[in-house]
Amino acid sequence: MGAGGASEWAVARNWPVGTRPAVLRGWDPPATPYGPGHRGVDLAAADGAPVRAVAAGRVSFAGPVAGRGVVSVELTGTGEPPLRTTYEPVLATVHKGDRVVAGQVLGTAEAAGSHCTACLHWGLLRGETYLDPLTLLPPWLLNSGPSRLLPVLGVPLPGERPTPEGHPEPGERPVTRHGHAGRAAGDG
Repeated sequence: MGAGGASEWAVARNWPVGTRPAVLRGWDPPATPYGPGHRGVDLAAADGAPVRAVAAGRVSFAGPVAGRGVVSVELTGTGEPPLRTTYEPVLATVHKGDRVVAGQVLGTAEAAGSHCTACLHWGLLRGETYLDPLTLLPPWLLNSGPSRLLPVLGVPLPGERPTPEGHPEPGERPVTRHGHAGRAAGDG
């Protein structure tokens, strides 16, 4: 794989917690390998919330690191070295070597004195290089806000009378259930 961007790595099929968790702190790569920065993203997650694999892979680590539970998953089909996701703090229900599928529960979020409270720190690495884990998510998972239905061209809205071409006549008010023309705002 090349430098990698969202279109290249969008292999995730779900968020690791919730359906669209708030990103409490974004990825802020350090300028130097040991410099300050944020090597992942913090996602809002209540204590006990299920933590799920974002894509298929193999658990490469599940256990404590510096007093916090960590799970790492090497993602299938992502090159050499493979992309690796990390999740912490997590009370793991999987073990090193387990194969997992996208959406499979890896464990539960735990309040373990992490650098944030009520959050899951989600990381992404290739080898020893940290990357932005949000690049794993396809645009339809990243975009916020509810879905909106748009009108289909040539299909009249309910109550509109179509013209022979299928479009409502300009300036025509829709007819209500009782046969009266609708009133525009300000009509008296």
